[in-house]
Amino acid sequence: MTVLRSIVLFGLAAVAEIGGAWLIWQGVREHPRWAWMGAGVLALGCYGFVATLQPDAHFGRILAAYGGVFVAGSLLWGMVFDGFRPDRWDVAGALVCLLGVALIMYAPRG
Repeated sequence: MTVLRSIVLFGLAAVAEIGGAWLIWQGVREHPRWAWMGAGVLALGCYGFVATLQPDAHFGRILAAYGGVFVAGSLLWGMVFDGFRPDRWDVAGALVCLLGVALIMYAPRG
């Protein structure tokens, strides 16, 4: 149950952080509107809060592992919202990052 909770929290954190950054990007570069930027700032704040809910108590471990989730999630976000099509190297890199997440977060520790 702890691993499932952790995975769900990583997913929520990714939506908040990547979504927040995307909203700011849209608000500055694509559709200059303060509302987009404000929503992005709020979403980024939510990301910071969600990250604290991880079952592991080590800040460095959580953020290091989340980096891999961010890489894969960013590619997925680009596919869904911007029509980005990753090449095989993007996919391979994302898989390597997710393997790193699994090792950092879920490897047995003594």
